[in-house]
Amino acid sequence: MNYEFFIAKRIIGSKAYKSSVSAPIIKIGIAAITIGMIVMLIAIATGLGLQKKVREKVVAFNGHLTINEFNSNESNESFVPISIEQDFYPKFNSVEGVRHIQAVATKFGVIRTETDFEGIVLKGVGSDYDWTYVQEFLVEGRLPTYEGKLSNDVVISSYLANRLGFQLGDRFQTVFGKESIDEIPFQRTFKIVGIFNSGFQEIDKTFVIGDLSHIQRMNKWAATQIGNFEVYLEDFSQLTQMEKKIRDNTPSLLNTQTIEEKFDTTFEWIKIFDKNTYGIIVIMIIVAGINMITALLVLILERTQMIGVLKALGSSNLSIRKMFLYNAAYLVCLGLFWGNLIGLALLFAQQQFGLLKFPDPEQYYVSIIPVHIGLDYIILLNLGTFIACFLMLLIPSIIITKISPVKAIRFE
Repeated sequence: MNYEFFIAKRIIGSKAYKSSVSAPIIKIGIAAITIGMIVMLIAIATGLGLQKKVREKVVAFNGHLTINEFNSNESNESFVPISIEQDFYPKFNSVEGVRHIQAVATKFGVIRTETDFEGIVLKGVGSDYDWTYVQEFLVEGRLPTYEGKLSNDVVISSYLANRLGFQLGDRFQTVFGKESIDEIPFQRTFKIVGIFNSGFQEIDKTFVIGDLSHIQRMNKWAATQIGNFEVYLEDFSQLTQMEKKIRDNTPSLLNTQTIEEKFDTTFEWIKIFDKNTYGIIVIMIIVAGINMITALLVLILERTQMIGVLKALGSSNLSIRKMFLYNAAYLVCLGLFWGNLIGLALLFAQQQFGLLKFPDPEQYYVSIIPVHIGLDYIILLNLGTFIACFLMLLIPSIIITKISPVKAIRFE
């Protein structure tokens, strides 16, 4: 039998313990851990959820990496074509972890109506285009199919549709410039077959997705020439390592660029949430630890006579410290249990019903506050909180070594 654990259990289970002077302070300590755990879970879940959601929206229209010519400029338009006949296309077999690769091209144009006009970028895609991501953002209509024959069907954002007064099924005219400003520009008429809303205004106000063949014809490219390749990975966390592998397995004349490099401002912004989350975790653990230290100190003072008797009977300081640390560990676990129960219940409710929304969706790129519930960070958070609180509780337990048996027995 574990002697220290047995005594600790008897102390916790006694009625006197539950109605003692230290009981309110102990409850406050448990409540501090519970509230701290709830706040930490919400901070991590919402921070990760927002990062994941914003990242998915950016990746949906750009891929995890792009492969293009070194001569390409920083604009959204494809100027220098590259051949589609590459060893890594249509399957990037030389690098494990690549989920999909697709050929695209972009061209700047101006949508013209009787009363208004709007600058856009036509993103030309072909039969290899993966519509999985865009499907999630589709709010009306259908996704087009581009199989050989030139198609005028396009997908437009609800932002542009509302701005220009378009509806599903409408046709609109778009003007595309030529190399020389003296030449008559190209004119194309497109039909809206689908409307999407990513909530990411930088994308919604810019891109119209259409047939790649239109750009190839306007740029006088061959059917085997495209603007760039978009690469989708199986694991975003491996982005930096995968970029190096992909760069090493592509021709030296081609450049690779990660989505983080292309949208550096956006990704720097979402990384700020990590710093905020770490700050909240540190503060909550310190507050919970201080409350538990107070509770343990009161518990030790309340049990001073018992400590004196145990020392008189031959118990060592280490043995008595273990009793109180077992007691404190039980209180910490109790706080963690209720914190997890309430915190996860709130997160599941938000995940399923979207109860809380951002007051300014355009600022955060999403309307409903997203949450990401992961077993990995829940386990690490609980383990880290328990260890941190337990280590802090070692300090007040040193007081036990200073208690004299004779004085303790006489203590009132």
